[in-house]
Amino acid sequence: MTETMHVRSEEQADRQAVRELLLAAFPSPAEADVVEALRERAAPLVSLVAQEGDAIVGHIVFSPVTLPYVAPSLMGLGPMAVFPSRQRCGIGSALVLAGLGRLRRMGVAAVVVLGHPDYYPRFGFAPAARFGLDSEYTVSPEAFMLRELRSGALTGVSGTVRYHPAFAEGGV
Repeated sequence: MTETMHVRSEEQADRQAVRELLLAAFPSPAEADVVEALRERAAPLVSLVAQEGDAIVGHIVFSPVTLPYVAPSLMGLGPMAVFPSRQRCGIGSALVLAGLGRLRRMGVAAVVVLGHPDYYPRFGFAPAARFGLDSEYTVSPEAFMLRELRSGALTGVSGTVRYHPAFAEGGV
């Protein structure tokens, strides 16, 4: 029998379990280090966990990104991780959908993600280049995507999106 999974805000008591999850899901500690730095320095920050029973099986974080001369609030998705043995079970999807809902309620205009181009379009993400935006990182245009949470919020906007400095400092 499998336990019911639910998504909730990360709590202080979850931090060690989230770090262990990130270390299990990624080949280096860079993502875990970035999450710790974002917790300390980024605001607003949306950090959610997926929990099954007493176990944290997934985690997602959204942190502010900037676009010069643009007023709408923008957030970046990532890192996101699901415990390797629990991948392909809908946990990542539940985290993304819960996070997008939370950001919409907060009044965030759009979300960017640097991720797999076969995964994120199911949540309404499209190449950010279609919106006149590019990433500060050298990545394929298909991997840098955007989802408007308020239709037309970025009409007429262009430029380079910059992530929180914790990403560069953490080596991600």
